[in-house]
This record gives sequence, structure tokens and C-alpha cells, in this order.
Amino acid sequence: MHGDGCGVRIIRISRGLFKCTTMNKVFDADLAAARNILMTATSNNTSMTSITPSPERDRGNGSETRPRAKPPREEGCSPNLPTPTRGGGLRKLYMASEEEILAGRVTDVYFARTKEVLEKSGKANTRAYAEIHAYGLPKGYDWAIAAGINEVAALFEGRDVDIYAVEEGELFRVYEPVMAIDGRYIEYGIYESSLLGILRHATSIATKAARLKIAANGKMLIFFGIRSIHPAIAPMADVYALIGGCDAVSNILGAELAGVKPVGTMPHALILLFGSQPDAWKAFDRVMPPDVPRIALCDTLSDERFEALMAAETLGERLYGVRFDTPGSRRGSMRKIVEEARWALDLAGYKHVKIFVSGGLDEEQVRELADIADGFGVGTSIAFPPSIDLAMDIVEVDGKPFSKKGKLPGRKQVYRCGRLHDTITPFNVRLDKCPLCGDSVEPLLKPLVKGGRIVRERMKPIEIREKVLKRLEQIMKIEEFRKEPFFYVP
Repeated sequence: MHGDGCGVRIIRISRGLFKCTTMNKVFDADLAAARNILMTATSNNTSMTSITPSPERDRGNGSETRPRAKPPREEGCSPNLPTPTRGGGLRKLYMASEEEILAGRVTDVYFARTKEVLEKSGKANTRAYAEIHAYGLPKGYDWAIAAGINEVAALFEGRDVDIYAVEEGELFRVYEPVMAIDGRYIEYGIYESSLLGILRHATSIATKAARLKIAANGKMLIFFGIRSIHPAIAPMADVYALIGGCDAVSNILGAELAGVKPVGTMPHALILLFGSQPDAWKAFDRVMPPDVPRIALCDTLSDERFEALMAAETLGERLYGVRFDTPGSRRGSMRKIVEEARWALDLAGYKHVKIFVSGGLDEEQVRELADIADGFGVGTSIAFPPSIDLAMDIVEVDGKPFSKKGKLPGRKQVYRCGRLHDTITPFNVRLDKCPLCGDSVEPLLKPLVKGGRIVRERMKPIEIREKVLKRLEQIMKIEEFRKEPFFYVP
């Protein structure tokens, strides 16, 4: 019988789900069992209340479905936000759900406190215009690629705010706002942590991928980095690595969300479990479908040159390429290893065999190998890139320019010409020509959300990637790239 004890037998409808024929409700056995355990453990606690699992919610670890006591509101928690559970609850993985993010639960406590103070002080209707920008970039960076724009739009869908933003995948410089939010501060203030988390991480990944794509000089670049980050955010990293310029990603789910096929070779585990390189390579060739390229891992048990030749002799014309993932402790000069293997393969008549390199690569190593290697697998340097420190700052309060020190007050627009000259102007200034070269210009900040409604069509990651690649081609053709925008106030 179910928790309310009506006496009627229940029907099992699927694994863990049961239906009461009297109440016409579906019950989650796991959650009901957890509730009974908690009730037993706290039988002397009169504050524990009964709970009936909600049939409207999925089976899972969402905080709203957990049996729990009704404690007093925790210090610093806004009464408008759900009260958190203590000690991690029943959650198996330390990750926020999509619902919790959209509800504003992933926020710094001072934003919740600010919201409460404003509401209780008669300031709930105070409007503020905030801009998201970077007043500095990592060492050696002159530009960055804006990413995460579409996710931020989803974050504010249904909220009474207006948002202006650059296009997803657009290049920007220091000082240039990539996004601006207009509305009552209490409508968006608690989302600052999530907003910046999305934009910063996505932008940092996309920018690093773009820089590596330039370093690869047209050679194939595959993102192999999900093992270096929490699996909860692995698909995010895949999508933004692809947007930034990577040709492919290895993660199955990430590739699915990006609308592409996952790409990979084989792990050292396959070689070790077979105990023989040729046996592993032949088994891979026998089992994998024809559309999977035969790329043999050639650094597991012996010298890269000899394993590459062994793979070529084993698979012949079916061998597409070899991959060297040599550990740093055995590497020496990777360039010399690749040169030696290339020479040996060519000399033996295997010029068709391509050479891919992976393992701890960054821009410098990729640039050094770009003329002799055919492709690269890059992981950690993209997954853990230098941070593009985007910040959100109020620049106008109730229609009047106002900002903290060190930030430029007032709404701003960015105009760009075909030569990638950028000009920052007050938002209401209309600029037709570039002050530097006279070419026509267009504004970069355009409507994204109006009154909580997303007004911009969402492009596919692969389409955004194509735009980024065209922008990278422009950058490489510019002899002197201006590091900072031009400021213009008429």
C-alpha cells in the first residue's frame, strides 16, 4: 500500500513506479522508501512531515521531490528562493539540475540577500542597465570569441528583461560589451553568477579552440578533453570547442547535442587487453564499420616508428593513419619522433598513412608540428583554458549613467567595419562610417530577448563554427590587429 494507507492494492506500471487505483496517482518506490527510512530515523522529531512523491516529476534527485523536515528559513536565503537541503540530500552527483539553474538556485548568497533587501526597502522597481565585458584578456590575447549567448537567452526566457548581445561566435576586444541587460534589477540580479559562469567558461573554451585552430594551420583538430572535466559539463565543453573551430569531438553525447558524429581512434587499453598490437589493430579493423577510419595507436609497447611500420604492414591500404600519444616522460622531441616516423613510412611505400599527435598539446606544440603532422587531438588545454574574465557591471540606474569606479558609465554600442576596426559609442549614437578608415559599419549589439521573449533565431553549433572560421581567416590576413577599440563620443 502507498504512504497514505487507503487500503487499496496498487498496480506496478514499470520499474519502480506504482499506481493507486483509488487516488489515480503514480508513486516512486525509491522516493517513498527513502521517506520511510527518514521517518524511522527521526521518529522522535515531531517536525518531520509526511510526503507523497509527485507524479508530475521525473524520478531523480531534484531537491523538490526529496522527503525532508520543514526547517526555518536559513540565514541569508531570500524568501523568494527555494530553501536548500542540508548535507547534500540524496544527490549522487554534485551537479545542478537544469531546473535549479533556471530557478536561480545557482547563485552567490549576496545576490539573494540584495534581492531581499531591495524588496523590503521599497526598491523592487529600481531599474538598472548592466553590461557584460572584459577589461582585460589573458597574456598574449588580443581578442576573444563570444560564446554561451544562446544559453543565456534561455536563462532569461519568460523574465521581464530586455537583452542585447553580439552574435554567438563573434570576435570581441577588451572594453567592448558583449551583452547588456535592461530591466528591474530584482528580475535578473540573482542570475549574475549563472550568467557569467555560462559566458566565461564557454567563451574561454571557444577562444582557446580558435587559437589552436590557427596554430594547426589547417590541419585537423579534435577535442579529446572530457576526461579532464566533470561529466555534467562535458557536453557543454564539446559544443563550445566545436564552435571555436575544432573539427570534431570524441564525446558521444557532446557530439549528439552539437549535431555531429563523434570522432576518435582507440585507447591503450585495447592494445593491452589483446596483449599484441597487431591482434588489437586487426580486431578493430574486423569489428568497426567501414566509415570509421582505421587509425592505429602506435606508442603503447615500443618505438613509435617501429609500431607505425608494424601497423602499416598489418593493415596495408586499409590503414588511414597512426596516432602518437607518447607520454611526456618518454617523449623527448616530438617533432623528431614524427619526422622519423614520416620518413620511415614514406620510404616503405606508405605515404598514404597520416600521422596524428595527441597528449598534453598546447598552441606552441601544435604550431611546431603543424607542417609535418596531419592532425591533433587536444584535451586539457581547451577544457581548462586561460579564463576570459567577463564581468557584469551596472552602468545606468533608473535612466541615469552611473557605475562603480574603474568602469565607463552609460549604455554603449560597438560598431565594426569590414577591416575589423571597432568603435565604442554611446548607445543612442548612430554611426554610419568608421572613424578610422571611412568604411561602412554595423552595430554588434542587437536584440536577443525582449520582455522575456527570445527574438533571435538559434543557429546550430556547426553553423556558428563556420562563421568563426571565416572570422579567423580575416584575423590572419590583418597585418596589424588593433588590440583596443576606438572610443567616440560626438
